[in-house]
Amino acid sequence: MSHPLLEKHRATLDGALNAIATRGYWSAYPEMPSPKLYGETAAEEGKQAFNALLGQRFVLDQPGQTGWHGGEASPYGIELGVSYPVCDPDALIAGGLMAMAGWQALGAAGRTGVCLEMLARLNQHSFALAHAVMMTTGQGWMMAFQAGAPHAQDRGLEAVAYAWREQSFVPTDALWEKPQGKNPPLQMQKHFEIVGRGIGLVIGCATFPTWNTYPGLFAALATGNAVIVKPHSNAILPAAMTVRILRAVLSEQGLDPNLVSLCVTPSRHITQALATHPAVKSVDFTGGNGFGQWLHTHARQAQVYAELAGVNNIVIDSTDQYKAMLGNLAFTLSLYSGQMCTTSQAIFVPAAGIHTEDGSKSYDEVCADLAKAVERFLGKPEVAHAVLGAIQSADTLARIEQANAGELGPVVLASVKLDNPDFPAAQVRTPVLLACDAADEARYMEERFGPISFIVKVADTAAGIALSERVVSQHGALTVGVYSTQPEVIDAMTAATWRSKVALSINLTGGVFVNQSAAYSDYHGTGGNPAANAAYANSAFVANRFVVVQRRRHV
Repeated sequence: MSHPLLEKHRATLDGALNAIATRGYWSAYPEMPSPKLYGETAAEEGKQAFNALLGQRFVLDQPGQTGWHGGEASPYGIELGVSYPVCDPDALIAGGLMAMAGWQALGAAGRTGVCLEMLARLNQHSFALAHAVMMTTGQGWMMAFQAGAPHAQDRGLEAVAYAWREQSFVPTDALWEKPQGKNPPLQMQKHFEIVGRGIGLVIGCATFPTWNTYPGLFAALATGNAVIVKPHSNAILPAAMTVRILRAVLSEQGLDPNLVSLCVTPSRHITQALATHPAVKSVDFTGGNGFGQWLHTHARQAQVYAELAGVNNIVIDSTDQYKAMLGNLAFTLSLYSGQMCTTSQAIFVPAAGIHTEDGSKSYDEVCADLAKAVERFLGKPEVAHAVLGAIQSADTLARIEQANAGELGPVVLASVKLDNPDFPAAQVRTPVLLACDAADEARYMEERFGPISFIVKVADTAAGIALSERVVSQHGALTVGVYSTQPEVIDAMTAATWRSKVALSINLTGGVFVNQSAAYSDYHGTGGNPAANAAYANSAFVANRFVVVQRRRHV
């Protein structure tokens, strides 16, 4: 049986289903903040809506409220002053479990339709969400709009499409007949009910509070589960706005809004208790290895989908577009000040240098030329601020200072503090590039989150490929790159990434960068190395979030 909202958004769902099957370019939500696409007044209305939230209590009308909590510090230095409801986790769980009955009764078609309506409504609030993402994470405006709103919504829709496809494989009814020779056949009427496993807990991160949250949120919802969103303590506002919008859609449809709730707590212990609660059956987490490994060890009652730290790397063997390669790498290392889980940290360069269309370039020349490319790219202040954004945390600032001081190796390019005229209190830093030998593994073989990269001198290309494979296998990575004009080198790198199970980008010199991932086409993570045990998105990301409960009777 269909549902009015499913029919309303049928074209969007069909587009997403076709995109995940063909893996070509497609997007449901415009990525450019254009008045022609979003309306002449959308930008100003979104900014006003965001400003209206500042200094206020963010009311959600959730069960079990015991107080208020806030304290987000904007990387841009503005005063946010928003406080959020603190609710008893047991009350949120009880409310979610109670709401699941009506959500299950809606059926897969109804749930999918409501999720599609939620995503459409989120898209209508893209400008306000973008401001919230920008001011809590430090992303530049364009990234905050694109990654924080339409791209995040696309990732949510991608999860809904996979969930719908997996659930559609399950028939609602079947007539079972078994021949009995000369006797009448045995006949059974069977019914198959898709049932969510329980509460889905989605633990957000500080740098991408929507992009990394929406896949798990919508995968759990679409498969029949209630969801509790636990945002990072410094990026609550985008998650709170999302939860409010989703609760409003549920209420409009006559459904219990407590199906989706926000858990804000200053206590790590409360988060741990929530993650290990018997009713919590899935946990989606993006963040550091420490808490990620704790979840894997202790949240045994739940399926844990975790994206953790890794050491993304690039092997440079040769290129016939040296300047374009350097420009691509400069953008990659600068984008959002390297505060992305996909940013390259280790760049492996042979000790004898590389071959280019202009002749050989020594290791030292590659180091110097990459440093110049970064400086050139960030030479215009307006470009620098738009691309770099601001540093999100004090820990990242401390790592930058440590690198600048030479504690992690010789400095090829020092990080510089920039003054943002629009946000005088913003902490803006350019990338720092360090040189080191392959033997200095303690320096580059752990994630140094932020604009910190190592140009690692390796014996030769083969050694670089072997080192890349070992780094990924032991420490994890979401992205790996290679530059080479030699097919045999590309083949060797490809085979290495198959063994280490990591996505590979080959000879990127144009408008696509190794740290960017396109919904419906690129699998974000493989689930096959220590950086992540799941991918955004594939069938495995959704299929274990529901069970099929059958009933049968004689005809």
